[in-house]
Amino acid sequence: MSDRLPLDGIRVLDLTRLLPGGFCSQMLVDFGAEVIKVEDTGAGDYIRYAPPLHEVTDPEAGADEGATRSGLYLSLNRGKRSIRLDLKSEEGRKAFYRLVPTADVVLEGFRPGIAEKLGVDYETLSHIDPGLVYCSISGYGQDGPARDRAGHDINYLGATGMLAMTGQAGGPPIQPAGQIGDLGGGAMNAAFGILAALIEKGKSGKGQMVDISMTDGAFAWLAMAAGATLVDGQSPRRGEVMLGGGIICYLTYQAADGWISCGALEPKFWRAFCEGTGNEDLIEHQFERPGSEAWEKVALIFRERTRDEWKAFNDQHDCCIEPILELDEALESELFEARGMVVEFEQPGIGPVRQIGSPIRMSRTPAGEASAAPAIGADTREVLASAGLAPKEIDELFEAGVAAGPGAGGATEFRA
Repeated sequence: MSDRLPLDGIRVLDLTRLLPGGFCSQMLVDFGAEVIKVEDTGAGDYIRYAPPLHEVTDPEAGADEGATRSGLYLSLNRGKRSIRLDLKSEEGRKAFYRLVPTADVVLEGFRPGIAEKLGVDYETLSHIDPGLVYCSISGYGQDGPARDRAGHDINYLGATGMLAMTGQAGGPPIQPAGQIGDLGGGAMNAAFGILAALIEKGKSGKGQMVDISMTDGAFAWLAMAAGATLVDGQSPRRGEVMLGGGIICYLTYQAADGWISCGALEPKFWRAFCEGTGNEDLIEHQFERPGSEAWEKVALIFRERTRDEWKAFNDQHDCCIEPILELDEALESELFEARGMVVEFEQPGIGPVRQIGSPIRMSRTPAGEASAAPAIGADTREVLASAGLAPKEIDELFEAGVAAGPGAGGATEFRA
């Protein structure tokens, strides 16, 4: 294995808060990028205080120290650095401008127009560094009729048609527990866009802006359903989507002690299930809809065994049947332990912390080891010094209140 990580030497100034930007820059950190969280001189990234996982065990601890104990914050900020600047002030912006030439990437997640008001938009910063890769993550993109609308994951999925197709026929739309718009539509596309722009910069020497709409990204996840609709003109409704609850061979069922996922989509898997349970008469009914007589019979079959018994059945018959695990069960499962998907690191003030690790496996340059998330403003002085600011200049910024380190400022209520 190489001693270097793929993104060693890449510096990212991360102006984002909450989930999409944090997850994006966490992906970059895992493979060696230096990510500097640029937080304000007040509360900083709101996710430090996000319920219900904000667990300040010492009531005498300062608000900023306690903020690093939020499980949501720790899950998105391993190995990053934190500085605090007031970008609403002229002196704070000037200090940030000194940082720009030291960075390869600026990542922001403001509503369109806010970066311009703060003076940290792409046009402004590209004049400082023409080679800068600048990535904006927003709900609906930097242009278009919805650019100024506020939104969250549920709104983005609603706008794509995904929510309308998710759930049982005749029932309400069901929102997924995972943030498809924020993560799949926003964070992952942003990481891809940033890396693509960095590769292109290596050829041209020029930077560019990457415009990521979380709604666009979630919309792209409907490639199969939308592709079919665009060709045949038929828009599926809830309960009609083939891979979304519309056929009995690809569905969830209640077992004797919980729930089971049946993914016997290919005929060979469905046949193996039917023959293994002694129900060969069901083979020809593979693609019937829920509510049919065949579905009722399959549902009764699944209730006859426990989840563990169905797992053993699948081990024997190889038919794509797996138990549906609760989250705590998945976190302790043999699968994710073997794959190294739960990592552990030492977090100051807490001790050992376990979190989800990188899902990307590389044979020669795997993800780096997980390390602690930063206290708010922990690296302000050091990072400013690395940009060439003299100690006296840094002291003046602190005295003027436009820069801050840890322990200055207070907690806030969680808000987006």
